[in-house]
Amino acid sequence: MELLYALEGIRSPFLDSVMSAITELGGETLYMAAAIIAFWCVSKSLGYYVLTVGFAGTVLNQFLKITFRIPRPWVQDPEFTIVESARAAATGYSFPSGHTQNAFASFGCIGAWTRRRALRAACAAAIALIAFSRMYLGVHTPLDVGVSLALGLVLTAALRPLFSGAEERPGRLYAVLGALLALTLCYLCYVELYPFPDGTDAANLASARENGYKLLGAGAAMLLSVALDRRCIRFEVKAPLPGQALKCALGLALVMALRAGLKQPLYALLGECGAADAARYFVVVFFAAAVWPLSFRLFARVGGRGASGGEG
Repeated sequence: MELLYALEGIRSPFLDSVMSAITELGGETLYMAAAIIAFWCVSKSLGYYVLTVGFAGTVLNQFLKITFRIPRPWVQDPEFTIVESARAAATGYSFPSGHTQNAFASFGCIGAWTRRRALRAACAAAIALIAFSRMYLGVHTPLDVGVSLALGLVLTAALRPLFSGAEERPGRLYAVLGALLALTLCYLCYVELYPFPDGTDAANLASARENGYKLLGAGAAMLLSVALDRRCIRFEVKAPLPGQALKCALGLALVMALRAGLKQPLYALLGECGAADAARYFVVVFFAAAVWPLSFRLFARVGGRGASGGEG
């Protein structure tokens, strides 16, 4: 807590605003956007890589959170204060940091994939700033952030070789995605069947289960989408710059609309249960990976014939 108290002492309204903006770079929405843009515009292999590192990291992160059940810093020490604007998003247990984990999935994978030193340095700086922002805002301890940095580094380095030329090795890709689904199922069995102590926070446990079902639906959609793409869709990531921009702007708007708009209808139809959460994320990921790519030939004709994206 000594470091957090030291950071508390240098806070100012300006720094609070800057760090609040930086910390959003580690949120789920930006991670989804980064993975989708990579998949649609740069390289399918890179897209699979970002998605797999993010999903595997989330499963491990959620497992550690619900297993150790470490409270947030201001709960551990009532004398400590946080930046109030960060409180609403700082739900769940503290250890380890989910935003830091997401930062590695978004920026770590891109940095590991690219050969450009400047881009690698920018990605490393983004990860470091996001990790620092979580401590500055007072929502995570150095232990929370440090463990997430270690997990992110291990996942990014260990999975990188599996996705080099992944599209030419479908067996390897199916095996990786199948292992991801198996990991998710193991996690779900744990949070559904393990007799957690009576003191376990009910809201945190419900969130851990909800996230497991979301990942199950998303993982199943990824596996199905890979099979469909190889057999019949076979979309190309290349398009002129105006086509890429239009493809991403319209596609991301539709993905985010589905993600937000399907929640209440599915809850009304299936009840507020895991099946509804799994169904929602299955539809969202399937749309992004298999439905929207059907339109990519149209965007390849927008703005000329020069391509601005390609296999990395």
